[in-house]
Amino acid sequence: MQFKDYYQTLGVARDATADDIKKAFRRLARKYHPDVSREPDAELRMQEVNEANAVLSDPEKRAAYDQLGRGHRPGEDFRPPPDWDAGFEFSGQGYSPREAAGFSDFFSELFGRMGGAHAGARYAHAGFRAQGEDHHAKVLLDLEDAFSGATRQISLRVPKTDAQGRVQLATRTLNVKIPRGVHAGQVIRLAGQGAPGMGGAPAGDLLLEVQFKPHPRFRPEGRDLHRILPVAPWEAALGAVVAVDLPHGSVKVRIPEGAQSGRQLRVRGHGIPGQPPGDLLLDIQVVLPPASTPKARELYETMARELAFDPRGQERA
Repeated sequence: MQFKDYYQTLGVARDATADDIKKAFRRLARKYHPDVSREPDAELRMQEVNEANAVLSDPEKRAAYDQLGRGHRPGEDFRPPPDWDAGFEFSGQGYSPREAAGFSDFFSELFGRMGGAHAGARYAHAGFRAQGEDHHAKVLLDLEDAFSGATRQISLRVPKTDAQGRVQLATRTLNVKIPRGVHAGQVIRLAGQGAPGMGGAPAGDLLLEVQFKPHPRFRPEGRDLHRILPVAPWEAALGAVVAVDLPHGSVKVRIPEGAQSGRQLRVRGHGIPGQPPGDLLLDIQVVLPPASTPKARELYETMARELAFDPRGQERA
């Protein structure tokens, strides 16, 4: 996927005001609209202009794009880093995947899911009262919080337009109660923390989509936890009972006799808490001790002489 420079597409500077962007879009639309343009590539150029305008005319998308796009050049290979949009607060005016399909893969990858699934405006039809719009943000939590629950201070970046029509990022900080057993993809609803209502109607809610920060040992999948379990050759060959540390506490696991690298063990009920709890899935990895001392080298030489073992024998059979 190639990086797109939307500022270059519209022919505006990166510090362009909202009015600058509007004028540039109107000028290019008059030039490339297929109904009036004689340019041979008018339809394609108009699609590009529409896409750039969809991002740069929206303060939320523009702020996120600016943050992501620093240091990238148009046309270079590009993949957004995982959870690049975490910590941005968005309103419910995002593009659904179907709506985003009319734009490029670059746009769909960045904004196709933004603000859509859980957010949305809700209105009360009595008079001019209108309930505030829900807002949405992705937050990254420590995996350990899922085991104990916690109250965490969460800082969100909120795009605002200043008096000159330029996008600025403000920060707001909230104390959020993280429930025990929370899992990736779960939404925590904070009542009244979305957009203010109109005419005295209630404010919308803030919907926090939970994802976990990368963990050095565990990979969550739903409520299941995956990890690699290093074992010594004698533990794998003879069988053993080993202690496996968890994000909170530990569990004893039986290694079956003759276990090989790549075998997976399932320990039921020792994943992320819940009703029911997830499982712990352990991928065995046999780790050889180094022959770095005379004694270790002697033991390896003894094994080489006395064990009738050819690890490549099955390949020749």
